[in-house]
Order: sequence, then C-alpha cells, then structure tokens
Amino acid sequence: MNAALLAAAALCTGPVCNFDTLAPWFARLAEPGTRPAHILQIGDSHTAGDAVTGAWRDLLQARAGDGGRGVLAPGRPYAGYLTRQITASAPAGWTSAGTPLGLSRYALTSTVRGATMSLTADPGHSFDRVVVCATAGTLLVQLGDGTIQPVLLTASPQCQTIRTVVPQTSLTLTAPDAPVTVTSWATFTGNGGVALSNLGVVGAQLQHFARTDDATLAEELRTYAPDLLVLAFGTNEGFVPRFDPAAYEATLRTQVARLQALAPGVPLLVLGPPDALSRNPALRGNADGPATSCGSGLFAPPALEKVRQIQRRVAGELHLAWWDWQARMGGPCAAASWAAAGLMRPDHVHFRTPGAALVARALEDDLERAAQEP
Repeated sequence: MNAALLAAAALCTGPVCNFDTLAPWFARLAEPGTRPAHILQIGDSHTAGDAVTGAWRDLLQARAGDGGRGVLAPGRPYAGYLTRQITASAPAGWTSAGTPLGLSRYALTSTVRGATMSLTADPGHSFDRVVVCATAGTLLVQLGDGTIQPVLLTASPQCQTIRTVVPQTSLTLTAPDAPVTVTSWATFTGNGGVALSNLGVVGAQLQHFARTDDATLAEELRTYAPDLLVLAFGTNEGFVPRFDPAAYEATLRTQVARLQALAPGVPLLVLGPPDALSRNPALRGNADGPATSCGSGLFAPPALEKVRQIQRRVAGELHLAWWDWQARMGGPCAAASWAAAGLMRPDHVHFRTPGAALVARALEDDLERAAQEP
C-alpha cells in the first residue's frame, strides 16, 4: 500500500469516518427542492424490518417534512413483511420471479390475466407520485379516486412515473394481459421533505446483492434518483460457519465500485454491523482470533469483528463514509445490556422499537454534527 493510501486509511479510526464525503447529502437536505430528498438503504434484516430505518425516517420527516414512503418491494414478498406509512396487499395471481433483479431483490411475475396487487397509505399519509418498475408489458394503475392510468412498458427493464393532481391514499396495480414482472414500486409526495426507502432481505449478505441485474439497477437508480445511498450489510457475514476475509473484501470493493458507477455522484454511507451475540458454539471459531465472551454463555463470533475491521480499512483506503454501529451502542458486548433492557430481542441480534429509535437518533446526531462542521 502506498503512502497516500496508508494516510487515508489512518483517518478512519473513530466511530464516524469520512462523513465529509456526505456533503452533497447535507446540501440537498438543506435546500428547498422540486422533489423530496431521498435516502435509499440496501441491506439485510435490520433494513428489511424497518425498525431502525423507520425511526430514522420519522426523525428526518419531523425535521424536513414528509416526502413519501419511497421504494418498496412489489406486493407482500414474504410472510411477516412489514412496512410503515404504507400497507401492501398480499397479491393474487403473482409468483416470485426467482431472480434478484433489482434494488428490492424481490420480483413478482403475473401468472393470470387480471392479477392485482395494491397498497394503501396509513392514516395521515398520502402520495401524489407513483413509480412502477417492471419488464416490458402493460399494467393498469387504478388510484383511490377511481382514475385508471395505463402503464405501457416498451423495454425491459423500464420504470414509469404517474403524477396526480390530487393526493391519493390507495392504488391497485393490475396486469391485464401477458405476464409482466414487477421489480419494485414507490410512492412519493410533495415537492420537498424526505423519503427514506428501506430495501432489505432477511438473512442477506452483500454477496447476494451482487447477483442483481446491472440493467435493472441502473434503470431503478436513474428513476428513483437517490440523494444518499446507504449500504447496511455485515451481520449475516459475521454469523457464517466459516468466514473468508479475502472473498468478503473483494465483494465489498466490487459492490462499492458498482454502486458508484451505476449512481455516479451519489454519496455512499456504509453502516458497520451492530453489536450482536450468539450462544451457538459452532460460531466460536468461524474466523481467526478469539470470540469475545460476554457472560451467560454469550459471545461475539470472531467473524463479526473481522467484517468491521475490513469495512473500516476499505472505507479508509477508498475514502468512504463509514459508521461504527457497534461503537455507538457502547462497544463489545453492548448487545447483552441492550437485550436485558428490552432494547434488543432475546436473540441479541435484532432491535425492539425503543432500541431502534436510539440507533436512529445516534446515527442522525452524527450526521447533523458532520453537516455543521466547516
């Protein structure tokens, strides 16, 4: 490693690294816009559950205004699928496409003529812009006021936007004819405020996101136009039976470069994995180095710390914004005290609503401090 890279890596030493690279986001958030400022987070179950992202969304929208729910996986892609501000229906006449095509990594293909899926805004919320991303074909969007608008998709993949004069609270999407595969849909509102899209998959690792389709990602990123991309993987990599540090680092570097190429100029924030613990003895040796013992049979798998070390080093070398989630929880073994206090679930991995709110507040506090620095 040359002197310049060593110097850059040395800068990434605290809980907050290289937040100066997020200056475009800070500027976007501070200026009145013709569309909502948009955060798009891609990750694992911490993102999918929308506990932390939902609390972060609430903070931002309380400060800057409600810009809408943002991007969602189509329909209800799995049992237990949770959303905030929007309730999506279990779709009739659709099946999983079986391939992680786009940002949501879920895709549904219509199997019968007239297959429908719908969503309804929760009380107090509405939308005046609908986006549908799908393969070539015809879809019909029926809005809550009864208006029906056709969506004619002439390319695969393609995203189309429908704007409404009057705010809406529901919509139904219908595939009237030949099979169509929907990769994502979204709702936004107003000309300002903030939208935060959480696109997570339970159990996912970054290597799984790497299997998505470049053309679909490019079309979705162009259409959804995020102002900040957040990459939030690492927990599942830390709980594998045997961790391969070289393979993980290669995947991390490749996917960072890929997102930067597909969304040029959009700042990228990498979230380190939170503190998480296990009692599974098979994970004590899942990477070189000792497992951190935390009492009552709990320990942190050594691979989890290896993930953090690699992320920190890569963030330093590439001058990427990186946030040490574990440090902001209180450091090693924090998950034990958080679970005891009811802030985490008994699995010592996932967050309850009060804990998620604390995480979101810590992250937003660090971002606000960075935005105020000269």
